[in-house]
Amino acid sequence: MSTSKSIKKTTDLRFGIDTFGDLPTSDDGKLFSHAAAIRQVVEEAILADTLGIDIIGVGEHHRSDFSISSPETVLAGIATRTKNIKLASAVTVLSSDDPVRVFERFATVDALSNGRAQVILGRGSFTESFPLFGYDLRDYEVLFEEKVGLFAKLLDEKPVNWKGTTRAELKDADVFPKTDSGRLDVAVGVGGSPESVIRAARYGFPLVLAIIGGAPDRFAPYVELYRQAAEDLGTEAHPVGMHSPGLVAETDEEAKRLAWPAFKTSWDRIGRTRGWPPYTKEQFDYEIENGSLYIGSPETVAKKIARAMKVLDVTRFDMVYGQGPQKASVRLKSIELYGKEVIPRVKELLAKSK
Repeated sequence: MSTSKSIKKTTDLRFGIDTFGDLPTSDDGKLFSHAAAIRQVVEEAILADTLGIDIIGVGEHHRSDFSISSPETVLAGIATRTKNIKLASAVTVLSSDDPVRVFERFATVDALSNGRAQVILGRGSFTESFPLFGYDLRDYEVLFEEKVGLFAKLLDEKPVNWKGTTRAELKDADVFPKTDSGRLDVAVGVGGSPESVIRAARYGFPLVLAIIGGAPDRFAPYVELYRQAAEDLGTEAHPVGMHSPGLVAETDEEAKRLAWPAFKTSWDRIGRTRGWPPYTKEQFDYEIENGSLYIGSPETVAKKIARAMKVLDVTRFDMVYGQGPQKASVRLKSIELYGKEVIPRVKELLAKSK
C-alpha cells in the first residue's frame, strides 16, 4: 500500500473559505436580494484577502436560496479587488456545462488575477442544472466522464482532437485565451464516490473532499484509495484537501446560538426536495461534537480542524461559511476570527503534533 504522507510542515498547509452565495440577512432581519448577496461575497473575499486566508471557493447552484450560478463571473469581480487569495470554484458542475467554455472562462479569471484561478470540477450533488440546460440525468455518469476527459486535453493548451457523444467533435481546435503559466490549476471535488476518487487519480488531478456530515475519519479510506490508485496508474498523487461547514464566534455557546436557526432553515429547505426529515437540534449538536460541523470558539474550531487534517493527512482545509439566512455581520466576524485566530492556532497544533 502507498505510504505517501502529505503533511510535512506548516508552510505546506492551505486554508480557505467556501460559499455558495446563500442569501444573508441584515442585522434587522431583512433578507438580502440575490444581487446584494453577490456583492456581499465580494466584500467577504476582500476581507479574507487582507487577513491572509489562502483561498476563496465559490460554488455553483441554480436555486432561489443561493445567489451564485456563475462562479467564474463572481471570481472575476473578486480578482480585480484582491491581490493574493486564490480564486477557486467549489465546484464547477462540468457535467451540465461545456468544457471549452469552462476553460475559456477560467483562463480569463486567471488572466485578471495574475494566475490565481483554480477550477474544482464536480459531477454535481444538486441536479437543477441538468434540466435547466437540457441534459438528461440518465446520462449523469457519461456526461462527467466524457467532459472531464476533454477538459484534461484542453489543459495542455494545444490544438485538440476529440470525439464523444455529449458534444460536437473537435478537430485541431485551438482554445483561447492561453494562460501565462501554460496550465490552469485544476482539482476534482468528491463527496463520497470511489469512482470519482479513482478518476481524479487517473487524470493526475488533486482531490478535494466535500465532508458535510458524519465523522471525518470515515473519509480516510478515500485518501488512501486516491494515493494507491495514483501509484497503480503511474500518475502523481497530489496533496489532498477537504471542506466542511463551520462558523466561528467568540464562544462555543454564541457560535451555536448564531448558527442553529440558519442551518436548520437551509437544511430543511434542501431536505424538502430530497425527502429528508426535518433537521433536529440533536443532529446539529451531534455533528458539532462528533461530526463535520466546525462551530464554536476559535480554540474549539482550531482543535477540531487540526484533528481532522491530521487523521486524514490533508494539507488544505476550507470552511464553508454562511449557511442559510445568516446575518452578514456574523459572516464577516466568523471570517475574521477564522483568519486571525483559527488558522494560526491550527498551524501551531499541527506543528506540535509531529
